Amino acid sequence: MKMDSCLFTLVFGLLMLGGCWARVVSVSPGPLIRVEGQTVSIRCDVNDYSGPREQDFDWMMSKEANGKRMNIISTIDVSYSDPLLSKRVASGDISVVRLMDNEVELKIAEVKSTDAGFYWCRTPSTDSVVSGNYEAKVQLTVILNTLKVSPLTPPPVIPEGSDLALSCNVTRELTHSTYLSVTWSVKRGATSEEILTFGPQGDVVTGAKYTRRYADGGIRLVPGKNGFFELVISKVTTSDEGIYECNGTEWTYENGGKWIKIVESKKEMGTVSITPTGQSLSVKASSSSSSSTPLLLSPGEKLTLVCYVAADNLPALALEVTWLADGREITTMELSGVVISNTSSSGAQGKRGEASLERTGVGEYKMGVRGVSGEDAGVYACRVRAFIEKGGRSSGGGGRWHMVAEKTSSPLTVKVAQIKPSFTVTLEAVLNPKMTAEPTELACRVTNITHLSLGGRLGVTWLHTPLPGTGSGPQTSHPIGSLDGYGNLLPGQVYSERLKSGVMSLTRVQPDTFKLRILRTQEIDMGQYVCTVSAWSVNSQGDIVNTAEYQSSQLAVRWDTKRPTLNVVAKRIREASVGGATFEMSCIVATENLGEAGYSVLIQSQDSLDGTVRTIMSLSPDNVLQHGGATDPNRRDSLVLTKSGPAEFQFRLAGVQLSDRGFYWCDITAWTKQQAGQAWTRATSAESNKVRIDFQENGPSYSVAIHSDTSVVNPWETAKMECALGVTGSSPKTGTQTDDLAYEVHWFFTRLRGGETTTEVASVDRFGVVTKDVRNSSSDISIERKDTHTYMLNIHGTQDSDSGEYHCVATPWYLSASTGAWTQAGGLTSPRVFLTVRFAVWDSLKLPLLYGVAASIGVGLFSLVLGLVCAQCCCRNTTHTPRSRNKLMDLEMD
Repeated sequence: MKMDSCLFTLVFGLLMLGGCWARVVSVSPGPLIRVEGQTVSIRCDVNDYSGPREQDFDWMMSKEANGKRMNIISTIDVSYSDPLLSKRVASGDISVVRLMDNEVELKIAEVKSTDAGFYWCRTPSTDSVVSGNYEAKVQLTVILNTLKVSPLTPPPVIPEGSDLALSCNVTRELTHSTYLSVTWSVKRGATSEEILTFGPQGDVVTGAKYTRRYADGGIRLVPGKNGFFELVISKVTTSDEGIYECNGTEWTYENGGKWIKIVESKKEMGTVSITPTGQSLSVKASSSSSSSTPLLLSPGEKLTLVCYVAADNLPALALEVTWLADGREITTMELSGVVISNTSSSGAQGKRGEASLERTGVGEYKMGVRGVSGEDAGVYACRVRAFIEKGGRSSGGGGRWHMVAEKTSSPLTVKVAQIKPSFTVTLEAVLNPKMTAEPTELACRVTNITHLSLGGRLGVTWLHTPLPGTGSGPQTSHPIGSLDGYGNLLPGQVYSERLKSGVMSLTRVQPDTFKLRILRTQEIDMGQYVCTVSAWSVNSQGDIVNTAEYQSSQLAVRWDTKRPTLNVVAKRIREASVGGATFEMSCIVATENLGEAGYSVLIQSQDSLDGTVRTIMSLSPDNVLQHGGATDPNRRDSLVLTKSGPAEFQFRLAGVQLSDRGFYWCDITAWTKQQAGQAWTRATSAESNKVRIDFQENGPSYSVAIHSDTSVVNPWETAKMECALGVTGSSPKTGTQTDDLAYEVHWFFTRLRGGETTTEVASVDRFGVVTKDVRNSSSDISIERKDTHTYMLNIHGTQDSDSGEYHCVATPWYLSASTGAWTQAGGLTSPRVFLTVRFAVWDSLKLPLLYGVAASIGVGLFSLVLGLVCAQCCCRNTTHTPRSRNKLMDLEMD
């Protein structure tokens, strides 16, 4: 009972919900006020409807709210339009645009005063139940275009830093509730950028680049009366140049809460050019001496220089004055008057030094440096940067500064007399290489040092000039590296990697001795070497400066370049005289003109002197062992290659077979490297003499034969082929032991008689494991071992695709009597046997014939039965009347 109550409630709720579903048609909220000649768009949408998703719409209008309606346009009927409006619809002046399945837009390209009235949007019903509203109405009011924009022309040229006033008058005839806004913009080139917009709600909106400036008070709006507006831009700069425009816009506020632009008018005010401050700004630097010759000072004296600044609007400018020495900033007076000194040669900003800067008058700035030294000599200049404040002070903080000009005075040369240090530099070879890869050590010594100041230091720079033909480029000097006055290592570009890796090093072993070391000298290191020693002194600011440099004479480093050679000798250590024995040989390497090296070894062999070369195994310089492609994977445990000495390698082959007979030798390559961790570089290679493995095994002799019980078989019969092996001569150990002998048998097949291309169909190894190839035929194959020397190939369920030639290949394995190891004999190939599978004519025809006879008998019986049924049912005789005895009367009656 409770369940029935719940079900009733659910059904009732669904019915109520379906009953509340009602169609809602809505249009743009009105009334709509638009200006004659402008584009009008009225949207209409429908919701809460049933039926297809895409709804159709009809538009109608009337001059009066209850007047006769005139058809405008429809989304479903092209002939819906009233004849008075059909031309405008056809020309596209009036159109309907579908925005979504349930929303359209009525567009009038150029609205006319006669278009004013009431507009209805109606949707044909697709609902199963008529519910809701199917049309909506909105009023359209069309007014005349009375908007007027009258700007005042601004001055064409104004000086930088002045104020620019832009006046514009925007009016319209007030017939309906419309509002005005005014926008100032500036055009530079093809792009126009808005500065400020006032209205229509009385609010102010600034352009993206003018927001900060307006907030700082740099842009002010001055509203007037009767539509008069004025925009003032304070302290203009050259970036304010351009063509200024005034744009007036008329707006209406609709019931939907939206401001709609109904008409606008843009007028060009005029082009404004800004005269830059840099045209009148002048900067001059002078010393206390009026002479034009360079200023010469003695160490310890004071340097005084004066900078004079002049400009047309100098009082309106804020100046930043900086003194430069050889392009480096010495001291700066900022806009606030704070002086920042930078007399350190290291360039650390803000460090206080001996330099001073002060303002001694209007546009006059004096710099002084106490206790000059040799480092203070150079070319001095005064740099002045002029700034204008952007923004008003009413915003607090004084606004922002904008640089409008920068000028630098003519240079002044200042010389400081000083005595340079003096010394002698000699270069000698401590270790001179005699061959490639030997170390090199050069010593650069400094003697007879005079006039080196207290606390002075020495630095060095090494140069290398390669011999002609040894480098990759032309014969030019390359800096190897240097040690400065602080002891810092500054590597050259060419030798940077070698210095970082430690292969080459630059050191100071004593205050007056420097050394260059090369651990492994290469041919590219031959050439002329030079060292340049520099003297470093401490100036008055505590910085280390270079005061003098002296160069040594050239020192040649070279040797007779002999190509490295290898000599490899292979000798037999253990002889393999019988099968199954162990063969062992060693390869000894002798080198010339080669230092420390690593070796890679290849063990190679060939059956005869003109046979194919096979690689047995290899050993890399890093002692990584690898087997070659000629190595049987089952015999890899029998192969050993080891390094038995610094230049000696041993190769061992255990359990030699007849197939191992041939020539063996070592192919050895020498490798070198600069240092540990680097890649190996090939130096040279050589092959040893060849060592032969040659023995005769007095084992048994073998033969192989193949025969078949029949050469012609019928389909689906079993064909048998027997591969019989014979043994003659001495047996492996005794004549009766079958455990000492095994065979590996492979069966091959070819479709053509005497064909060269054969396919292996099955095999059995000496352990009795049978392997069969994948077959496309429905027949199957098995191998049967009848006795020690006889193997039977059975083809079960033969098919026509099994016809062809068959032969077997047998490889005997026997237990050697001399070594006790299993020995592989040579492979034996039997003659070929051709197997023919008859074509099954009767098997192919018996089923069709049987089906035909059965069908014929069935059709005959069916026809007979059908005839009897028809005779009984359709051809019955009437009641028999006895014939009259009076034949003549009967005839007459007939």
